Amino acid sequence: MASATTLRVTEIFHSLQGESRTSGMPTVFVRLTGCPLRCQYCDTAYAFEGGEVRELEAICVEVESYRSRLVTVTGGEPLAQPNCRSLMTMLCNKGYQVSLETSGAMPIEEIDERVSIVLDVKTPGSLECDKNRVENIGQLAKKDQVKFVICDRKDYEWSKAKIDQWALRDRVDEILFSPSYEELSPAELAQWVLDDVLNVRVQLQLHKLIWGSEPGR
Repeated sequence: MASATTLRVTEIFHSLQGESRTSGMPTVFVRLTGCPLRCQYCDTAYAFEGGEVRELEAICVEVESYRSRLVTVTGGEPLAQPNCRSLMTMLCNKGYQVSLETSGAMPIEEIDERVSIVLDVKTPGSLECDKNRVENIGQLAKKDQVKFVICDRKDYEWSKAKIDQWALRDRVDEILFSPSYEELSPAELAQWVLDDVLNVRVQLQLHKLIWGSEPGR
């Protein structure tokens, strides 16, 4: 049973960051268990349940064993467990560069200001668009990043509109457009961005290009 000093963890592993501004960099991933969303393209359904209850300090000790200074806390939806915030602060205090991958369905208040939030805005094609917590947009800072997983042209146009509606270019330095894996051609998305001269970063999931859909990568 979880306590004030524990988290339910699906896995901790060392890999290359596949997305975001640190793409390609050796990174330790702490994947927490549980998620309230069921995106149709989800590639981590194995993290919906199960996992192992672990002490926060024990998690930090395992992270240290990999000797990387970059740590990504992910899920599932990591913020579904309140102690996620305590873990991130502990990691920051130990000198790690910490990023958080979150769906945006949970409040992002009271996250350590040293953490870079990667907010995954759910598009209509995800089938979880109604779970977007719009209040989170106002909590973002320049150090943070916003990601849109694009499934089709409708998602692309919807995402462009949200960039303007929410003034995202004034809020964050990085806006990421990622084609849904094996659902939208990367070349097609790239061409749309080029045609519109859209000021976003097109990103592919580097880890999948290297290792495919193998869990723990």
